[in-house]
Amino acid sequence: MNNQDTICAISTAPGAGGVAVIRVSGPEAFAMTNNIYRPFKDGKSVLTQKAYTLSYGTIFNGDISIDDVVVAVFRTPHSFTGEDTVEISCHGSVYIQQQILQMLIKQGCRLATAGEFTQRAFLNGKMDLSQAEAVADLIASTSAASHKLALDRKSVV
Repeated sequence: MNNQDTICAISTAPGAGGVAVIRVSGPEAFAMTNNIYRPFKDGKSVLTQKAYTLSYGTIFNGDISIDDVVVAVFRTPHSFTGEDTVEISCHGSVYIQQQILQMLIKQGCRLATAGEFTQRAFLNGKMDLSQAEAVADLIASTSAASHKLALDRKSVV
């Protein structure tokens, strides 16, 4: 794994509903997203958007509108991975999700491997090994008991 890569992945389960989230993390997350995104209101760049803010706009492939989205910005080191991170909330269409991923890949992003966002959080000191394992358990939980156990493990520092 190369921690200098900028990675992207769909963060929501396939067919999970009307909204999907695509996460982009790494040194070029803001620039890559900025190259395909145009905000509606103030025209501010993702590069200058304040941390912990949302922006509403459109993802474009050239001049072709792909979807209206909400973009959330998290700046280093105050993100899940400890890296610059963007979360793009788009409509849940598989087509739209794949189009956005392909556009990010064309910008130089690479698809994240399973668990790579959590691995980066661990490597960047955002959580210890027990907490990283608890995240995997939380994702895999299928009952109230397993959910509570994973939450309890994740929050232990």
